[in-house]
Amino acid sequence: MHDLVIRNGTVIDGTGKPGRCADVAITDGIITDVIPQTGLARRDVDAEGRLVLPGWVDIHTHYDGQATWDAAMTPSSWHGVTTTIFGNCGVGFAPVRPGTEHFLINLMEGVEDIPEIVLAEGVDFRWESFNEYLDVLDETPRVMDIGAQVAHSALRFYVMGDRGADHDARPTEDEITRMGELLEESLAGGAFGFTTSRTGKHRAADGRPTPSLTAEHAELAGLALAMKRAGTGIIQVNSDFGAGEFQLLRAVAELAERPLSVLLVQMAIAPERWAQTLASVDEACADGLEFTAQVGSRAIGILLGLQASQHPFLTHPLWHELQTVDHKTRVDRLVNSSELRSRLVKDRPDDDHTREMTNILEQTFELGDPLNYEPKFEDSIASRAVKAHRDPFDLALELLLQDGGQKLLMHTFENYCEGDLNVVYRMLVNPNTVCGIADGGAHVGLICDSSSPTSLLTHWARDRIRGPQLPLEFLVHKQTAATARTYGLHDRGVIAPGYRADINIIDFNELRLQPPVVVHDLPAGGKRIVQRPKGYRHTFVHGIEVAHNGEDTGARPGRLLRGCQAGPGGRKLGTRRITPHDPSGFQSP
Repeated sequence: MHDLVIRNGTVIDGTGKPGRCADVAITDGIITDVIPQTGLARRDVDAEGRLVLPGWVDIHTHYDGQATWDAAMTPSSWHGVTTTIFGNCGVGFAPVRPGTEHFLINLMEGVEDIPEIVLAEGVDFRWESFNEYLDVLDETPRVMDIGAQVAHSALRFYVMGDRGADHDARPTEDEITRMGELLEESLAGGAFGFTTSRTGKHRAADGRPTPSLTAEHAELAGLALAMKRAGTGIIQVNSDFGAGEFQLLRAVAELAERPLSVLLVQMAIAPERWAQTLASVDEACADGLEFTAQVGSRAIGILLGLQASQHPFLTHPLWHELQTVDHKTRVDRLVNSSELRSRLVKDRPDDDHTREMTNILEQTFELGDPLNYEPKFEDSIASRAVKAHRDPFDLALELLLQDGGQKLLMHTFENYCEGDLNVVYRMLVNPNTVCGIADGGAHVGLICDSSSPTSLLTHWARDRIRGPQLPLEFLVHKQTAATARTYGLHDRGVIAPGYRADINIIDFNELRLQPPVVVHDLPAGGKRIVQRPKGYRHTFVHGIEVAHNGEDTGARPGRLLRGCQAGPGGRKLGTRRITPHDPSGFQSP
């Protein structure tokens, strides 16, 4: 008798093959059968009229701190994520010398917009080495499986001390050797890879560039050789991909003999560079290298709100005066006083922030109902204000005061240069890309892109009207089998016998995102933007139900994954070798 049978659902198995009606049988947390009708079970779940999908595998998050205090791993767990990898973009919390934690907190605050007070209050630094950090993570059962990577900045700062915080400082040969030794130890202990940041967009809260920004070939080569010795792990990079950058990273990956995964976005300052970078990825793959590009499924941007980290009136002296009262009182005063609203709009300061906001409103939109993640430029706040003969700041204020001052506006600045998602479409259909950049746990006062696995389905397979849609089977593959395989997780991401029973059951007709809202539920009362979905009926991790109709069941079957563990067939995790169960011949639409 099976432990669980999910009956009569439309199984989209993660391989890209067409969906089919089948029963999914599960015993001891492993899928045992996927056939039209199967035998008796201790529990039956009727999935008729619903989709049965692998749990989402999200390989680009920043739960490095939150994973130490939040076993529920929200908001990602609300959106059907059953496995997540963090330590991305070269920032993390291990290794760390006692008494120097503030630098890593300051860096994480600046790069990933996680407030210092939240991290200082929430993270109990009970470790020094990376392997000790993994041991702390391993102590807590949680809602999903997690994996961690070694962050270049933390490693550099640990070995070089204060010099390591300066990206212009060059490590000595002995320091490069020591960094390599520590990286090799961490990979042997279970790190899934090594991550680094080479983008000028990343800065610590005190304004300093990320320590890894201009690391030279000698430093990167020393780390690459450590990965080669370890024989495991992936190299993950966030870069602006200026002249010669991809060639450097390719050389490092070839030296390491390890897979490389890069973040890929369309930057407004160089709108065609993404295509050049992707062509380089394609060329490397054609040469037999294991390279992937992680891409988003929505525009990259921020949310503006009166409780969020950014809004048009943030530096206004009147706004500073209003900060002495709570949010509700502040909103009530503004709603009931045309004089206060007029002063905010007309007496705004002539400063950098306000001038920047003037430009930002050109590409800022009301999300609407239902939520619209592909708006037209003609519907921006600035364009609407021109048509209505109004000041854009006045219209923005009117909208921001709606819903008790909880309304959020969406500003797009990457992946949206042409005012649509056609660039994202081109990224998604490339066979060498996987879904990434959801950034769960990061930018908490600015975005909630951890909801993107949900909008991946709703927008691209059902709701898109401004361009071609994509097949459900293709999209599910991009966020399950493809992401799992990128990180060598060959035991999940597919609904087939022998795979882990990480499964979402979704009512696709009802699937949608609710509006994002600001809540204050982080340590020290810290704020974050969260977004809940509707339409997830059941989520199972290792065959155990962790969510039912969007509500947490309290079950905590998730565990720490260690990248050096053997996967199916004795192969190490942290490689992209395909096991006999993995799909072959998958074609992009």
